[in-house]
Amino acid sequence: MTLYDLVAPGLDTTTEPRYRIAEIRAADPLGADPLLTALPAMNRDADVPALTVALRTIVPDLDRVAEWSIVEALAGMRDIGMLLGSLKRHGTEPLAVVPEVLPVLEELARRTDMVPRDTVHHYTTWNPPGRRRRMYTGHEMEAHLQEAVRMVFPSLVAALDTCTCLARLEPYDPGFALALDRTAQHVQAMVDSIDFTVANVTPAYFAQTLRPYFEEIDVAGRDYLGPAAAQVPLWLVDLTLWQCDRSNPAYDAFLDESVAYSLPSWRAFHAAHRGGVSAVSKLSAALSWETVHRLPPELIASARSLARVLRILKTFRARHIGIARKAYSDDLRLYDEGSGGAPVTLLREVLDLTRDNETLVRRSVERPRPAAVRTQPAPAAAVRLPEAGTPAPAA
Repeated sequence: MTLYDLVAPGLDTTTEPRYRIAEIRAADPLGADPLLTALPAMNRDADVPALTVALRTIVPDLDRVAEWSIVEALAGMRDIGMLLGSLKRHGTEPLAVVPEVLPVLEELARRTDMVPRDTVHHYTTWNPPGRRRRMYTGHEMEAHLQEAVRMVFPSLVAALDTCTCLARLEPYDPGFALALDRTAQHVQAMVDSIDFTVANVTPAYFAQTLRPYFEEIDVAGRDYLGPAAAQVPLWLVDLTLWQCDRSNPAYDAFLDESVAYSLPSWRAFHAAHRGGVSAVSKLSAALSWETVHRLPPELIASARSLARVLRILKTFRARHIGIARKAYSDDLRLYDEGSGGAPVTLLREVLDLTRDNETLVRRSVERPRPAAVRTQPAPAAAVRLPEAGTPAPAA
């Protein structure tokens, strides 16, 4: 049983159709199950003619697409996307050989309010398990990589909810630390995911076998990235913790490109919080006003909770960059950039930014503070004792 199995049933009861994961996985509006079972064999043989015929075979009429629900549209894009990525991996622009798929991609994008090709969510979270699993290679490591991404989806959704609460609170509010503690619990799933990946997917397999299937394709003159782990937006958590006002131009530019591949509600989250004040900045401002020797306990709790979640993010990024360096080393890499469009150097910059913010918060409650002013007792000579028989003053 995976983390997804424990948490996802709650998502399926929401009104957001993109969270109705079991329904999307079960849907097969193109009747593509038998065809996609043969996809790994076609890819193994680099059979471009067969892939071209397969894509042409499953392209639906626009009238049919217009009748689909959002759930069916997401499943349809998922299955078309597997063939798009396969053709591009073998050196063929898919829309150049099957131009009739263009209006379908554009209609699916309009219906689902997403980009006009498949994303990491189509390839992992919305991908059926078991015999119906859609895979490029059919290799066990590919299934493990898909599972590593799937397992974080429910936790990420929950983390965005707690970050929304966090953005409305101040460090003196006891709920500030509570929201951070809950966010830390959710973000820990990212560390579990990266550990699972390290244990089950070799850098060589990813770099030389799987990575080529995630290449960008041309859709009506614009390039769209394939499914990429960078589209699992941990950066939305960064946004409210530190990124909205403590970032750098390179990371900002990367996020401006990446946000288009998110779910509509996640894009709205980004738009709502990108101009806000981060938790790190709120805490720094609160601490700057404190001059007493002993900080208020609520402020100490907020600082410790913020440092904890930043430490988890730092741990994830340190392990991620370790994998990336191996996969994109000179003796393995086929590409200079990751599937999300970022070079390894950007991963290093983001790790440094995360570490800098974690260090700032951690040291803020460790630094010496000015001693509180104490009233000295009066010198003994100045104290006048009551004369004998004189009543002592009331206490």
